[in-house]
Amino acid sequence: MRDVRLLLVLVMALGIIVIGGVAIPILLNLTLPPAERVAPPEARAAEEVPPLPPMPAYLDRLSERFRAVAKRVKPAVVAIGVKQTVETSRGPFGTDEFFRRFFGPYFDNRSGRGDRKRKFQRHGLGSGVIVDSSGYILTNNHVVEDADEISVRLADGREFDAEVIGTDPPTEIAVIRIKAANLPVAKLGASKKMEVGDWVLAIGAPFGLEQTVTSGIISATGRHGVGIADYENFIQTDAAINPGNSGGPLVNMNGEVVGINTAIATRSGGYMGIGFAVPIDMAREVAKRLREKGTVVRGWLGVGIQPLTTDMAESMKLKDTEGVLVSQVFDDGPAGKAGVKVGDVILEFNGKRVTNSAELQSAVAWTDPGARADVVIVRDGKRRTLKVKVEKRSDQPQVMARARPGAPAEIDDLGIEVSGVTDEAADRYGYERGQGVLITSADPGGIGSRAGLRGGMLILQVAGKKVTTVAELRAALKKADLAKGFPMLVRAGDRQMFKFMKKR
Repeated sequence: MRDVRLLLVLVMALGIIVIGGVAIPILLNLTLPPAERVAPPEARAAEEVPPLPPMPAYLDRLSERFRAVAKRVKPAVVAIGVKQTVETSRGPFGTDEFFRRFFGPYFDNRSGRGDRKRKFQRHGLGSGVIVDSSGYILTNNHVVEDADEISVRLADGREFDAEVIGTDPPTEIAVIRIKAANLPVAKLGASKKMEVGDWVLAIGAPFGLEQTVTSGIISATGRHGVGIADYENFIQTDAAINPGNSGGPLVNMNGEVVGINTAIATRSGGYMGIGFAVPIDMAREVAKRLREKGTVVRGWLGVGIQPLTTDMAESMKLKDTEGVLVSQVFDDGPAGKAGVKVGDVILEFNGKRVTNSAELQSAVAWTDPGARADVVIVRDGKRRTLKVKVEKRSDQPQVMARARPGAPAEIDDLGIEVSGVTDEAADRYGYERGQGVLITSADPGGIGSRAGLRGGMLILQVAGKKVTTVAELRAALKKADLAKGFPMLVRAGDRQMFKFMKKR
C-alpha cells in the first residue's frame, strides 16, 4: 500500500512539472507587451511563408503597347481576294491520261473530248496595306499576278473591286488601287533603323482569317540568297506568318510599317518560325516608280558576282574579305566597256561601300540608266577607280560559253573527268564551241567535288590562267599549288563562279 501511494505522489509531481513547464511560459508571455510577445509555432509557421511576388508593371505596359499598335494599324490593313481562270486537262476524277491507260483511244472517242482543255476559276487570298487615302494599296506581286478579278475587303467590312497599277516580280512588290476616298492610311517607317531583337507585329488574313495580329521579333536583317526574288534584302522575323499573310504589313512598336510580309521557310506549308518581309525602304521606292510609270526601270552593270571567301582572299593576297568578287563580265556590258575584268574585287559603287552581293545589286538597280558611276576595284593588290556608264537592265542578259572539242581525260588530283565540248554536250548544256574545258563527271569523294565541281560545268580559268583545251588545263594545274589552294573559274549554264581548290 505504501508503494502505491509513493507511485501516485511521483506521478502527480511529474504532472505538475510538465504542466508548469507549459503553463508558466504562456503566463509569462501574456504579461509582456503585445509587441514583445512570442507568437505560437503555428502563427510563426504562417508568418514564415513568403508572399507572392508582385507582377512587373512592364508586362502591362507591353500589352498596352501591342494593343495601341494594333488599333493604329489594323484599319489600314485589307484582305485581298483574287480570281484567275486556269486551263487544265484534269477531269473531276483525275487526269484524262489516267483513264487512257485503261481504256486506250476508246476513251477519247467515247468522251468526245480528246485533249480539249477545261477551264475553271482558281481563288486566292492575300493581304495588303493602304498607303494613300485615295485608295493605293501595297501588296505582293504573287498575290495579284495574272488575276482576272481582284476584290478588296476593308477592315470595316466594305468591299471594292481593285485594279493593278503595277507589279515588280524581281522584288515581289505590287501596287493596286480601289475607287474610294478618305481611307485610313498606315504610316511607313524606316526599315534601315530596325535591328535584330526589335519587337514587331504581323497583320493580315492568314487562311482567310482577316485582321489577325501576331507578334515576334526581328530575327535577322539583310537576308539574301533565299531564292524568293531577284532582289533580296529581306527582314527575317519569327512573328507567325501563314498563307494569306502575303502582302500584309510588318509593323514596329511605333505603329509604323517596316516591311511587307512575303514568304515563309517551311517544310509543312505552314508557319515554322521563319518568315521574310520586303524592307519598306525597298518597297517604298518600288511603289513610287510603279505609281509614276507603271513599271520599274533598273540599272545594269553587266557582271556576275559572288561573295569573297577567306580562302579566296588569301589566294589573291588580299588583306580581308571586304567587297564582292567579279566572276563574270558580260560581252559589251557597261562593266566590260569600262575595263572591269573577271577576278576583280568591287569595293565601292558610286560612292557607296559594298560589303555583299545584295548591296551592290541594289545600288546598281536604283541607278538611272545612262548615269555615270565610279567603281572602285582591287586588282593584283592595287586599288583602281573605273568610270562606268550604267545601262538599262534587260530581262535576261546572257552570254553563252564557248568550248573546243577534245579527247576525254582524267584529272586525278581533282577527281574529275574532262573533255572538250562535243556537239552533244553543246546541245545538252547550251555551250558553244570556243573556250573552256567541260567537266564530264566528278568523283563524290574527290577534291573537285568537295569544292563544288559538278558534271556539266565548264572550266574557264585555273589560278588566273585561261584554259581552252585539256592540255592547257593540265599545264595550268601543274603550276598551281594545290596545297596552298587556288581559284578555278567555272561556268554552269549561263552563270560563272569561282570555286576554290585545296587539298585538305
